[in-house]
Amino acid sequence: MRPGRGRSQPSMDMYAMSSFAPLTLLAEEEREDEEQEEGCSDGAGSRRTSQDAAQRSGRGYQKWPFSDPLVWIDLEMSGLILETDTIIEIACIVTDSSLQRQIEGPSIAIHHPDDVFDRMDAWCTEHHGASGLTDRCKASMISLEQAEELVLDFVKQLMPPGVALLAGNSVHVDKTFLRRYMPMLHDYLNYRILDVSTVKELCRRWYPKEWKRCPRKKNNHTALSDIRESIEELKHYRTAIFKKQ
Repeated sequence: MRPGRGRSQPSMDMYAMSSFAPLTLLAEEEREDEEQEEGCSDGAGSRRTSQDAAQRSGRGYQKWPFSDPLVWIDLEMSGLILETDTIIEIACIVTDSSLQRQIEGPSIAIHHPDDVFDRMDAWCTEHHGASGLTDRCKASMISLEQAEELVLDFVKQLMPPGVALLAGNSVHVDKTFLRRYMPMLHDYLNYRILDVSTVKELCRRWYPKEWKRCPRKKNNHTALSDIRESIEELKHYRTAIFKKQ
């Protein structure tokens, strides 16, 4: 049995108002784009339909907010030993491929028995205590399984299965813990990852001046703040070292 199993399912309302409201705005934007597209003619003079546009984009008949999304997930764990440690916080943001538009998803402190926190190493005890995460986890009513369901429900609203890459800093570690402790969420995403840390190391070696100009991180060690900083970091590299379109 995983820590936290058996608690009642929390209402989605606590996240829906703040996290999912932008979906309505994005849907309106997509409808406007679709109307404009339907008003255009191709070379043969025939009217383009929304169905044609969906087929050309590879999205079927469903209209998705982003055609090539990135799912940014950051986990805070009780440690880095997969067999004995676990996920104590998860946050998620979905962006488009150019990082210009984003939708902020759930940010959840996960309940565990006190012994999970008593077993944390010195680093986790210090930093999760200082950030308030340990106390938030102890006060939380959301189990590991419920947290997975909340994030998965959010992701399912934005993309079909197997499409989006998992993105973040050193995100292979997060992927390993997702595979073990949140397998449904893990399996919904593409097998590829986008690791900002790889881009960082290439920039440091090949473009040291641009690397030094990268925005400095605050190191708050909370899942949502870590994601925001990772997105800003990749935005910097995109502007500083990649070929302009």
